Parts: sequence; C-alpha cells; structure tokens
Amino acid sequence: MNVFIVHAHPEPRSFTAAMKDVAVATLAGAGHGVVVSDLYAMGFDPIAKAADFSGRADPDYLVYALEQRHAYENGGLAPDIAAEVAKLKACDLLLLSFPLYWFSVPAILKGWIDRVLISGLTYGGKRFYDRGGLVGKKATVAMTLGGRPHMFGPDAIHGELETMLRPLLRGTLYYTGMDVLPPFYAYHVPYIGHDARVAMLERYRGHLLALEAAAPLVFPRLDEFDERLYPRRTP
Repeated sequence: MNVFIVHAHPEPRSFTAAMKDVAVATLAGAGHGVVVSDLYAMGFDPIAKAADFSGRADPDYLVYALEQRHAYENGGLAPDIAAEVAKLKACDLLLLSFPLYWFSVPAILKGWIDRVLISGLTYGGKRFYDRGGLVGKKATVAMTLGGRPHMFGPDAIHGELETMLRPLLRGTLYYTGMDVLPPFYAYHVPYIGHDARVAMLERYRGHLLALEAAAPLVFPRLDEFDERLYPRRTP
C-alpha cells in the first residue's frame, strides 16, 4: 500500500520524529511505498486565506469551503495545497504523526487539515462518514504525550483519549470517509529514559506491522439515519 505520513513536530531530534523515522523504515521495509510531509521542515503555511485560490467563485465574499470546491474543480488551488492533495489522493493509508497540544493537534497540523482536506473532494452535502470522499482509504494516528497511561480512561483525571480526540478521529478522518485504524499513543515521553524509549519504539514497530489486519474503530453509518438524518426507528 501507499502510505502518506503527515508529521508535525518542530524538533527533528524529538521522540515524535524518532517515531516518524521508525514508521518510514518499518513500512518501507515491509514493501510499502512511503511519502512524508514534514510540515515544520517544509515551512507549511497553516493559515486558510483568500490567496489559497487563483480564481474565486465569489471575489467579494470569502466562503472558504465553497471556494475550495470551486478551485478544486477548476484547477485553482494554491500550489502548496495542490501538492498535498495529490499526495492524499495517491495514498491508501494516511498516518498523522504529532505531539498532543492542549488536548488536540499542533496548530500547523490543524492548518494542514483545514487547507488540504478540501470540500468537494473529501466531503460535501451528505458525502460524509461512510459516504465521504475518501472512502476506501485508511487513516491512523501516532501521538506522543507527557501524561501517564493511568491519567486516561473512563474514570481517569483526563478522561478517555478517544473522547479527547473525537474531533480528529471521528470529526475529521472518519468524516471524510476513511476507515480509522487504532491509534498508537506514546505516553510520558519527555520523562522516560533511553531503555524505555527503545522499548516503546519496538512496540510501535509491532503496531505498524499489524495495521493492515487491524479492525477499524466503529462509528455510525449513514444508513442508520433517515433522509433528514434522524435515527431510523426499528420496527
């Protein structure tokens, strides 16, 4: 399969970067094609703006999603967006690599999502969830964080990580149609020693090699709802 890794960490010697390197080596070694967008190294611009489009459907009032759709249909996307869209379209698996910032993704990655997961291609109207534009592709997350495992869970101080990441896992990756594979969480990484880091990277290798056979997370399907998107009543 073709794997597209979108990596968002400002420090090239970070543990998050080490995980990205392990992903590249492991997946390429297993025979997969791997492409990486290192957003900080690229100087990726995260700001959604009018200049993202060379021609506007409405030059007087910017509705960003509508202009995305118009630009995609008419070849008017900014070159940096068009390059990322091409990588996205070519991949079978999208892997997001990042540290947890404020219960969310770094701003540069949020900007990539805003600018690259464009309306018209990835979603629009009732083209979302299991009918989204990226149906047939898979996605997953590899995330580092400072907290310990016991801090996350149904009764834990921070709650469940999957609930914390719902805007990403469900509201972004699944919303655009991708099957969301189980994430990998690297806990407490700023505070652990060398041996623990080596062991964690080895666990990550095993996780990566098991991805092709992994069952996706379960989310609602549109056929569970009626035309007005109310839940269907069972007879």
